Amino acid sequence: MLPYKVNSKKEKIEDFKAAISSTIRSLSNSQKIEVSFGNQPSKSDKNSIRLPNLDQTNNRLNYEEIRAIADSKSLRLRFSNKDTLKKYEPVGNISKKLYNLSEKIRCEKIGTTYFKGVKNNIERYYQNRISNLDLKSSEVKIIESFENYLRIKFLDFKNESQIDKKLKSYKKDLNEKLKNDISELKDLTLNQEKFNSLISKLISNMSLDENIDEEQKRDEENRNDEKQSKPQNQEQKTKDKAEKHEEMSIDSGVPDLDNEAKDSDKANEVYEIEDSSRPDLKKRGNKKFGDIQYKSFTEEFDEIINAEDLETTDELVRLRKNLDQQLLQLKNFISKLANKLQRKLLAKQNRSWNFDLEEGLLDTSKLPRVIMDPFNSLSFKKEKDIEFKDTLVTILIDNSGSMRGKPISVAAICADILSRTLERCMVKVEILGFTTKHWKGGLSREKWMKNDKPNFPGRLNDLRHIIYKSADTPWRQAKNNMGLMLKEGLLKENIDGEALKWAFNKMNKRKEDRKILMVISDGAPVDDSTLSTNTSDYLETNLKKTVKWIETKSNIELLAIGIGHDVTRYYDRAVKITDVQDLGDVMINQLTDLFVEKNKKTFH
Repeated sequence: MLPYKVNSKKEKIEDFKAAISSTIRSLSNSQKIEVSFGNQPSKSDKNSIRLPNLDQTNNRLNYEEIRAIADSKSLRLRFSNKDTLKKYEPVGNISKKLYNLSEKIRCEKIGTTYFKGVKNNIERYYQNRISNLDLKSSEVKIIESFENYLRIKFLDFKNESQIDKKLKSYKKDLNEKLKNDISELKDLTLNQEKFNSLISKLISNMSLDENIDEEQKRDEENRNDEKQSKPQNQEQKTKDKAEKHEEMSIDSGVPDLDNEAKDSDKANEVYEIEDSSRPDLKKRGNKKFGDIQYKSFTEEFDEIINAEDLETTDELVRLRKNLDQQLLQLKNFISKLANKLQRKLLAKQNRSWNFDLEEGLLDTSKLPRVIMDPFNSLSFKKEKDIEFKDTLVTILIDNSGSMRGKPISVAAICADILSRTLERCMVKVEILGFTTKHWKGGLSREKWMKNDKPNFPGRLNDLRHIIYKSADTPWRQAKNNMGLMLKEGLLKENIDGEALKWAFNKMNKRKEDRKILMVISDGAPVDDSTLSTNTSDYLETNLKKTVKWIETKSNIELLAIGIGHDVTRYYDRAVKITDVQDLGDVMINQLTDLFVEKNKKTFH
């Protein structure tokens, strides 16, 4: 039996190699291609493809790797002209690697449009490869981030949350540098000459090879410093950490558990405000509210994500057109409300001047008088102080399944209109959404089940916090993102308390003098997975404590609009609407009242 098994194994391997070779010749549209495996010698380098060795018939990953590499190289041979590629090749080691990566992905984009099986092979292999990445050096991080960014944009690749964490900071920089040109690059997929020319310029403008040399030097210096100072620094780091925690509690007005407990029976509320200047940093668990400890079972699968990273550009444009069609029905109604708010704001911002002063800005309107009579002195003017404060408005929208249909459409429309109107009045606007990544717990629940289902695990679902429009992004650049709220399947569960803390932390880092947080929701926080494993009021209690702290301990003005439900049991300043058609009127009237309010609430 033994000889038969050996021969059978060899036969299987040879059959697989023959099938791969045949597929390569078909995909590359060339029958003269020579295919070799591992260290097997090839007769010519010009028309040959070398693939990894295959030595085990039961190694699925080995098979998938060879299939994917064979498909990718075949498409490169078919759709890429080497002379054209060489013509636009940029200078620098890293730049050349990125340039060649972009050409590989361009060819894969063309090929996978026609061959769905090829797309599955490549995507499956890449998903496995990137999930096991060891990002040790800055160069590897840049290269992998670049490839991942292009795969998302060109091949609609979807990342796992862990991959996003690994590559987030680099991909954010890439997006800043490429986002204005990515649509044009996609349009040029079938034109290699123009594609190579444009991507080469974009890569060269990044000056990556210069920056990486400096970064590697800094990394090396830091490693040397750490080696020398590690023993004596360990104690100091512990001390600094404790001091920093104490300083944060004082500066941010976070109540201290021990001191508050002495003063009030209602105390024992601790909020740790994390550093929200980094969107990739997640919220810490274990927030204590009296004798109830609010926590999350795991934050490993949570994500804070930009709307444009959740869907392709084409799909966002399609959804935006859908939103615009609904806007047409409300055009006259919304315009009246927007004009009302704009008049109020501009009235607060009217500028006035003091004239005939001894110093200030030269009053050019009085120059003819000086020319006619040189003995007349120059006249100066100064602008009067404006009482209107530099303002930030954040609109936090409940993206739960119960908002599906008309409520989420009207919320998206009103957020869009407010953003446009307030921007014209020099008021910064941020639009955020909150939901979960899955129904019924997702990966968090799976992990809980694998860990023997401990009692009272805390929040048991994967958070998804969405940035539709950041405060510093102009409306025109973010307008397509509003349509994402209409996407089928986006709206799931709602965990309001943690969403409020996230929005608060983002606002708390901003420099504006006045900050207004408007929450649009249709009722109580609901997450079946969390509520079925904790007390029935677990999420609701957390929301009440969070709202109370923001309202009484911060300088952020908080107001809420409940759609079909009374939310005054959570928020001091709240309005209930029964018809979603009233949402636009209420949102704008509430904001108008805040801006013209004379006796503003004093916070401590």
